[in-house]
Formats: sequence, structure tokens, C-alpha cells
Amino acid sequence: MARTMFDRYGGFRKISKIVISFYNKMTTSPLTKRYFEKTNMKRLIDHQTKFIASMMGGPASYTNEHLEKVHAHLGITEDAFYETVDLLEDTLEDHDFDDVDISAVKDEVLERKNHIVRKS
Repeated sequence: MARTMFDRYGGFRKISKIVISFYNKMTTSPLTKRYFEKTNMKRLIDHQTKFIASMMGGPASYTNEHLEKVHAHLGITEDAFYETVDLLEDTLEDHDFDDVDISAVKDEVLERKNHIVRKS
């Protein structure tokens, strides 16, 4: 039986470290930092760890409807979305992910763009 990407990269413990690194970048980027000014980062990191884990074959899952609901009030722009994707890619590279796995995670995020970005 093939191991999932989630298992190969160390499960929730490692994914949590990756997400913390990712949000260190997100909260300092001029395009994305405003989205986190009044956010409970501990709670967000917990949720994002589960979300990233789910995209890597882990046990958590999020529906597109859930993604729409939690992002609707934020007014996320396309520029901020693509900055997020770039910062996630940089973070995965920092944590020695294989290029194929980085592409797979990015593809999962990009597939959800219409559920995250502000509707005009």
C-alpha cells in the first residue's frame, strides 16, 4: 500500500511546523498581512494544518462550501490569493518537499480558488 504524502512528510507534527513557517511569511507579506490583523493565529494554524494535511492525503477534510463560508467575509483578492500560493510554494521548498509534491499541493489549492477569492 502506497503511503500518502501526509505520511511521507511526517504527519500532523511536521505539517504544523510547515504551517507556522507559512504564516510567518503570510503575516509579513504586504499583500496578505492585513487579512490576519485580528485573527486568532493559534486557531487558524490548527485549522490550516488540518486543511494542508487533507490536501496531502491526511485524515482531515474540508468541503468547498466550508471554504466559501470561512473566506466570504475576508474579501480576498486574486493578487492576495496568488501571493498565498507563492508563499506556500516557498515554504514547502524550505521544508525540502519534492517538486512533484509541491506541484500537487499547489494544484489542490488552485482548484479551490473560486471558493476562496472574493466574488465580484
